[in-house]
Amino acid sequence: MKRNLFLFLSVLFAIAIITGCSSSNSDGDGGSNGSEEDTNSSEGSEEETEEGSGDEEMVTLDFFQFKVEIADQLEAMITEYEEENPNVEINLETVGGGADYGAALKAKFASGEEPDIFNNGGFKELELWKEHLADLSNEPWTENVLPIGKVPMTDTDGKLYGMPVNLEGYGFIYNKDLFEQAGITEPPTTLTELKEAAQKLENNGIIPFSAGYGEWWVIGQHLLNIPFAQQEDPVAFIEGLYDGSETVVGNDKFAQFQDVIDTEIGFGNENPITTDYNTQVTLFASGETAMLQQGNWTENMIYEINPDMNMAFLPIPLNDDEKADRLPVGVPNNWVLNKDSENLEEAKAFLNWMVSSETGQRYITEEFAFIPAFDNIEPDGLGALGQSILEYSKAEKTIPWTWFRWPDGANQEFAAKIQEYASGRIEYSEVVESIQTIWDDMK
Repeated sequence: MKRNLFLFLSVLFAIAIITGCSSSNSDGDGGSNGSEEDTNSSEGSEEETEEGSGDEEMVTLDFFQFKVEIADQLEAMITEYEEENPNVEINLETVGGGADYGAALKAKFASGEEPDIFNNGGFKELELWKEHLADLSNEPWTENVLPIGKVPMTDTDGKLYGMPVNLEGYGFIYNKDLFEQAGITEPPTTLTELKEAAQKLENNGIIPFSAGYGEWWVIGQHLLNIPFAQQEDPVAFIEGLYDGSETVVGNDKFAQFQDVIDTEIGFGNENPITTDYNTQVTLFASGETAMLQQGNWTENMIYEINPDMNMAFLPIPLNDDEKADRLPVGVPNNWVLNKDSENLEEAKAFLNWMVSSETGQRYITEEFAFIPAFDNIEPDGLGALGQSILEYSKAEKTIPWTWFRWPDGANQEFAAKIQEYASGRIEYSEVVESIQTIWDDMK
């Protein structure tokens, strides 16, 4: 063929002149790229464009999220979405539990591997990431978001930059059967009652608390939130810490917080400083401990270990005041979109499907065991913990999640000091002074 290349091309050119068209039936390499469209009739061209559009419109979304407890269920939901939308592929990556999601997300952006969908906690975190976030104010699902669900991701201009993942709450989860075994007839709602219950459990050979002080977020975020959230006006108090009109040192709520730590550590499992999330939850779910300082996000994991677990929530009481009987309830995090995503519209469509389709709503309530942050999603299929949170919420016995208003990174520094105290290396007065110093240095 090479020897006769010139002759071949000449003949081919002559045929083209005579026929006025070229063949569109070639099986060569160019057959799949649509090059024949230029030589077919306009009608045929339109048909082939429509038939070939599937490949051209195939999009891939990178989904980077931190909720390890729903990773498998989220993957299953994505599979159903892909079946309904065959032109979309969603790559899910989960980093959470004991890992630092925030640091991992920053590394993603620094390396140029920016995800299309990721998590943001709102408030201070919204300010830090706002330049990367798409404005979602005009999305169809916004009209169904509960008022509390919009607060973390709404900026000063009233624009909404995130979809609430769900509503969550936490406290001391307790095993009702072990409480009954120890002769505890009424769930404790004050600090004195909590101590009495712990003593009864211990007297009956039951370890009262599953203390996971090896996780910074368990103690430096959720537990430490209690003295912040129990202030008369938590937001005003935090603003006062920023402008210097308020202090942690000398505050009665932070003084009372010592008793909470002492109670949990004193009546807790061995080696709490090295107890991680999985171990903490497993100790409780397997019946080795009677109480667990965690949230309703642990429900699936607990039921997987013990499907017959009979449980509910207790507050984390600072004192014996009636206001101590409150659960911290809030929006744990939000789904946000990268405004520079090449497939932003498809990412928006996926978020809308999650909360508007029958399939998405089923996963949120039944598979994720979430308390929905939308008024168009009925909280059906909630487990014991979700139902307990709902009951506290309806009774208006809740306090806020405040850590999203703290200086960025301060929670991990706070946790380190609480760990030092729990291991006996420093006095509690040093914890309080350190919290104040860390805040002042990082604000």
